[in-house]
Amino acid sequence: MQSLLNHPQLMDCRRLYLRDYEVWINIGVHDFEKKGEQRVKINVDLYVPLAMSTPQQDQLDEVLDYDFIRREIMARVAQGHVHLQETLADDVLARMLAHPKVRAARVATEKPDVYPDCDAVGCEVFAMKPS
Repeated sequence: MQSLLNHPQLMDCRRLYLRDYEVWINIGVHDFEKKGEQRVKINVDLYVPLAMSTPQQDQLDEVLDYDFIRREIMARVAQGHVHLQETLADDVLARMLAHPKVRAARVATEKPDVYPDCDAVGCEVFAMKPS
């Protein structure tokens, strides 16, 4: 997975990440997909300025809590059915960028159980707040 930390606007950032967070969600456009949940893996990278993520007192409130990422993903999953992975990724991305410490974010979703001849199908989206 390639890091974007060499991007000029992110060079003063720390990358936080959540890898292969597995959720069960009602997702898909086909009738058979609307009858039950599917396994989806979600990966998130958050780019947070070092000035907002370098603890001085080794305290959680000095950094972005990883629980925020999981909590926001589960809040989106709890909203119910989504047709497209692109919609899910965009929704999670918007939630990540809403955090005041986050300058940029990357969200990838994948459905690992769709085809028997590949590991997964998925999509990825990246956005940066305007400077």
